[in-house]
Amino acid sequence: MSNAHAHSPATGWFKSSFSNPSQECVEVNFDGDFIHIRDTKDDGAGPMITIGAEDWPAVLAEALGHADTGSNRVMRIEAGADGGVQLHALDSSVALAYTRSEWAAFVAGAADGEFDRPGTATSLARSSQAA
Repeated sequence: MSNAHAHSPATGWFKSSFSNPSQECVEVNFDGDFIHIRDTKDDGAGPMITIGAEDWPAVLAEALGHADTGSNRVMRIEAGADGGVQLHALDSSVALAYTRSEWAAFVAGAADGEFDRPGTATSLARSSQAA
């Protein structure tokens, strides 16, 4: 899969290329010093978690299993018995719920570099490896 971001030109929101086009999923928006996360099931009208860009690498590391559960300081990533995941913002009551397949698509995209912030060391390293 490509690690290019498939941003919506009108909104900047994107999801993993591993997501089925008709499937709801984790949707992300890089907005300067902030990262916004929402669920496509809500058609842009539902809750959203916003974190500082400096916290994004720790969230991805935890989501990928490269860091201990609970190690990031901005959200709780809670796995359910059915394989689904809930994201709980630690600074508010906002929670987002994803099915097993939605979360699996996000994790696969994260592992492939699709959610690396452009211009970061990780993103630049992946780009040079692909060249």
